[in-house]
Amino acid sequence: MIIARVDHDQMTVLAEMLSAEALPIGDLEALYSRFYRFDDGNGLVGFGGLEGTGPDRLLRSFIIASPRRGKALGGAMLAALERAAADEGATCLYLLTTTAAPFFRRFGYGPAERADAPAPIADSAEFRSLCPADAAFLSKRIC
Repeated sequence: MIIARVDHDQMTVLAEMLSAEALPIGDLEALYSRFYRFDDGNGLVGFGGLEGTGPDRLLRSFIIASPRRGKALGGAMLAALERAAADEGATCLYLLTTTAAPFFRRFGYGPAERADAPAPIADSAEFRSLCPADAAFLSKRIC
């Protein structure tokens, strides 16, 4: 799998994919957000992003292209994002999801208490307003 940072031109593709699945796009230009595109020999697999600069980061905008779902590609994408975060100095990843909690739990993410969210996570637009209050809040120690 090939992973590459998303440039300005690819942001439109990412926004369209997220919108098609009713996922938030209002903060794609958030400060300290980085997005990655995943491709293989058959083309686009999906996108994923990281937000933050300290040891605690938000894993966000994780989406697999609909024709590529169910082909065991998501785990490789997730592992690559975790490596990228660890390489940047992150030690723990957090995420919010309304539909994909079982997927993330298979890869070691467990429930976290919203009240205990580290300030950089709690201050993110996704946490504050873009994701509904009933979204699953999950975390994983990566280092």
